Amino acid sequence: MKQLLPATLIALGCLGAGCGSSRPAVVAAGSPANTPLQVAAPQTNEKILFASGPLLVENQVDVAAQREGVIAHISGELGTRVKKGQILAQLDDRQLSADFEAAQAKTRSASADLHNWEAEAKVLDADWRRAEKLWDAGVITKEQLEHTRYKAESDHWDVERAKELVTNAEASERSLELELEKTRIQAPFDGIVARRYARIGQKVDLGDRLFWISAESPLRIRFTLPESFLGHIKKGQQFELTSPDVEGQRRLAKVIEISPVIDPASGTIEVLCEVMGAVGELRPGMNASVRVTDPR
Repeated sequence: MKQLLPATLIALGCLGAGCGSSRPAVVAAGSPANTPLQVAAPQTNEKILFASGPLLVENQVDVAAQREGVIAHISGELGTRVKKGQILAQLDDRQLSADFEAAQAKTRSASADLHNWEAEAKVLDADWRRAEKLWDAGVITKEQLEHTRYKAESDHWDVERAKELVTNAEASERSLELELEKTRIQAPFDGIVARRYARIGQKVDLGDRLFWISAESPLRIRFTLPESFLGHIKKGQQFELTSPDVEGQRRLAKVIEISPVIDPASGTIEVLCEVMGAVGELRPGMNASVRVTDPR
């Protein structure tokens, strides 16, 4: 028994010290076994803002009737691409056409009268010069000379009156011509017919909406930024533009206008950007956002 007791104590001491275990019993100081290795992440102060807004075009208007009338023809259908000056609709112009033709005839008549007065004035001027020679020769009296001179001067005033009549006739003709032009509803710029309100046979009054014409480019986006951006945004600066309606497509938008003042109610500045390059599937009215780096 005395021999077995020391052996038992030695065995227990080996078990307490980890004898026979494959795990190391000693861990290096400063590296605990249960602490993972941490890698420092790069530090950056850059903050990104996403400013959003609808895509706009500068040229987008309702085309209204410039005079009353009845629509006789429509060529601007919904979705039709049109050029500036292209006729979208035509009002009934038969009465105006007749009045215009009458005005043209009146102008021609007034012009003929003017030519007649001018020819007569030349005859009377010749008589006046002849009378002056006869007066110098002592053949006629002074009263006869003055009679000839006054008649010639009177005829010159008739010529001036005839010129004014021609001017008035031409103005009336031009006025009717303008009224005829108003019966032709034309596209104010290149674009697309976004809406059509007019119908054939419809009687329209002055100011009635007939079409909504929208340009397709250049596309622009207007948004606001905090006042801290003032002085950091410059004209010509470019931002990345995306739209949730056109996934996977990114465009560049260039700054073309910056508000010179801060809105006191919101503490923001207004920025206008224009989409660069081909617009692709982007359309006016789509929502879009630009990626802006915060300068703070």
